[in-house]
Amino acid sequence: MATTKAKASAAAPEDAYTAAPFVPDGADLAALRRAAAQCRGCPLHRDATQTVFGEGAAHARVMLVGEQPGDQEDRQGRPFVGPAGKLLDRALADAGIDPGEAYVTNAVKHFKFTRSEPRKRRIHKAPNLHETAACGPWLAAELALVEPELVVVLGATAGKALLGSSFRVTEVRGTVLEREIHGRPQRLVPTVHPSSVLRADEREGAYRGLVSDLKVAARAMR
Repeated sequence: MATTKAKASAAAPEDAYTAAPFVPDGADLAALRRAAAQCRGCPLHRDATQTVFGEGAAHARVMLVGEQPGDQEDRQGRPFVGPAGKLLDRALADAGIDPGEAYVTNAVKHFKFTRSEPRKRRIHKAPNLHETAACGPWLAAELALVEPELVVVLGATAGKALLGSSFRVTEVRGTVLEREIHGRPQRLVPTVHPSSVLRADEREGAYRGLVSDLKVAARAMR
């Protein structure tokens, strides 16, 4: 049955991409992770090494949602294990949030990339709205199971996946928003993605801005 769905998905137009047929009803996080490994809801699975599902405390008070796995995440099969993830852990600790008590995931579960030449380094390519929408059922399932008190939205792609295409991280970063997300009321604090700090010309200032936003999240959970 999954093979039939996979073939149909591969031939579908972009606006018909969806992971919904691959998301099992009544599953816990472990079962969701196993099911996500077989997801063929959009073409991104074709080039990625593997699905990178969320991980962390099963009933974490805070869930952090990023854009998509990067090169290291794709190779290791775990979210936020590359340079951006290490920076995020440091920023969380500096803001007073224990990284070990959080749940981390991405809006898109497969690495999207391009190469200038065969066998050259894989270069990150941002997922489009069709791809984030296709992966939405996985994120909805994670939110329903973890039931976080607060969601930290990391960057524009995650923000658009959760809050719509009009989302602008620069307009709302460091504020507490209250919205209905996938049918349930949710509080969110948007901030930049940690990878943008690594790319910033003035990295220390960008890092302080990230920590400042995360402190808002920490205070919101007191």
